[in-house]
Order: sequence, then structure tokens, then C-alpha cells
Amino acid sequence: MNSSTRPSHALACVSPARIPIAQMRSVFSVVEVEKKLAKLEGQEHAPLRATYQRMLDKGPQRFQVKPSGLPAMDALYEELPNFHLVLDDVKRQLALCADSSDALEITPLLLLGPPGVGKTHFARQLAQLLGTGMGFVAMSSLTAGWILSGASSQWKGARPGKVFEALVDGDYANPVMVVDEIDKAGAEACYDPLGALYSLLEHDTAQGFVDEFAEVSVDASQLIWVATANDARAIPEPILNRVNVYEVEPPDHDAACRIARRLYQSIRDQHDWGSRFDEQPGDAVLERMAGLAPRDMRRAWMSAFGNAKLAGREQVLPEDLPPDAPRRKPIGFVH
Repeated sequence: MNSSTRPSHALACVSPARIPIAQMRSVFSVVEVEKKLAKLEGQEHAPLRATYQRMLDKGPQRFQVKPSGLPAMDALYEELPNFHLVLDDVKRQLALCADSSDALEITPLLLLGPPGVGKTHFARQLAQLLGTGMGFVAMSSLTAGWILSGASSQWKGARPGKVFEALVDGDYANPVMVVDEIDKAGAEACYDPLGALYSLLEHDTAQGFVDEFAEVSVDASQLIWVATANDARAIPEPILNRVNVYEVEPPDHDAACRIARRLYQSIRDQHDWGSRFDEQPGDAVLERMAGLAPRDMRRAWMSAFGNAKLAGREQVLPEDLPPDAPRRKPIGFVH
């Protein structure tokens, strides 16, 4: 099915000037699922039977979304001043398919940098820019090595992996998949949590990705992969060879002030109580905020707004910021 449509539920994710366009793409074979379902016998296969039935009920068609032209990215460049090289790469790849019928292709990204510089926030903003969904896998809190690939249905408590769930239960054939803190993944005796990525990060092999629980081929070739890490030394070489690697440094002082100012304005505009505060923060409080990692700035602003309100002021002052907020410490990389 090649007819184009415009998914209304994606409109809130992008600028009104750039409505996303989509074709429909089959992410699995109905015939294959029906054959698998027909072979099941007995109550012990109830979870697997329910999975196959869910696939048939929803059908194989998913939106394959891309912006309808090269989207405006100036706001992202302003909001993410330490991600300019990554944004440049994304813009180049968007430009290639912007005025053609080609599907959107983004080479897998690995964002290297110290905690709190905004790596995960960048991934969310990328999903919003593209008008597609987002899946998230936190490797630092991983409790099962098969989280990406699923585990055999013969195992007690087994279930499909995150890739299968994103494609089968989601609405998109090309969601952004974030593998957060990929350097924190630890291999188990039976499962290497990163093993599935060796095929998933390759376009050709990802087309026939087989989840170990469902044992049904799904087309994962359109997924947009963004991995984050603090240290590349803990990442297997086959993974590094399949991604574009970017070292993201903490923003410099001026960039940190711009991030803090934009965040102040964003929080103020998003809340009814925001109109009671000054339109712009003062220079003194921005100087204090510039010492924080971008991840810590929102919490600091929220505390500062509350403290200013309790003090009966319309202006946020430096003393309103949390006194024990962690300060940004540069971290170097070993090459």
C-alpha cells in the first residue's frame, strides 16, 4: 500500500509549517503470523497466542513518517548549542529525502559526553522534529539481557523485546529508538544485551529481524537509532563501527546562559503562574545557572520560582536557586 496520508496525531510533534507526510509500510507478514498461530496447541502457549492475535488484530501497516520538506531547525540550534555537529549531520540527511519520495534514512548516532549535557533530551527533540514516535531503553537499569531481542517463549516470564514492541504496538515503522547509557550494559551468561544491535544497526539485516519470543520476522530497517554513553571504551568495536560517533562537550559559559534563559522562558510560558514573573531572568541569576549541567537547570528553575513566590517577589534572584545544586565538572575523553 503506497498511498500517502498525513497522520493527524503526529501534528503536535512538529512545527505547523511542516506537516509530516507518511506512507504506509508493512512491518510483518500476516501470512507468517497466521501460520505460527495455527501451529500452537495447548494452554501453555497462551502468552504467545495472545501476541499473535494482537498482531493480527492491529494489522501490519504502520506510518513511515518524514517531514514534508526540510524542517526549520534554527530553534534547535539555539536550544542545543553543544549539538551543532550532530544537527548538521541530521540536516544533511533530511535534505537528501526532503523533496523526493525516498524514505527518511538517518545513520545511527552515538552521543558521547559527560552526564547531564543533554544527550537524552536531544533524542527526544529529534523524535519531535521528525514527527515520529520514540522508544527508550535504559541500559543502566537493565534487568534482562534480552530486553532488545526478546526471550524464548519456552522460558517462564518471557516476553517480546523492545524493538518488537515498538513496531507491533506502536503506530510508526520508523520511531526513534534511544539506547541510553549503552556503555553501562553488562552481558549475562546467556544473553549479551547488545548482541541484537549487530544486526539491527545494519539496514539489510534489520529488514528481517526476528524477535526470539515471537519468532516472527519484523522489518526494523527504518528505525532511527540514537545511543548515548559516557565512555566509548566500554562499547564493543562492532557497535562503534556501525554508528556515527559524536563527542558532546558541556556548553561553554555563553551557551549555558542561553540554554538557561530559554528554559526560564519555556517554564514561564507553560504555566499560568508564569505570567506573574518577569519576562526575562536577571544577569546575576543566569551567571549562577551557567554553572549547572543542562539536565539540572529545570529543577533549579522550578525551585527558584517557588522560592521567589514564597518571598512575594516577581523576580527570581540568585539566592532562590538551590544552594546545593551540583555544579558542572568538565570530563575529558580518552581516545
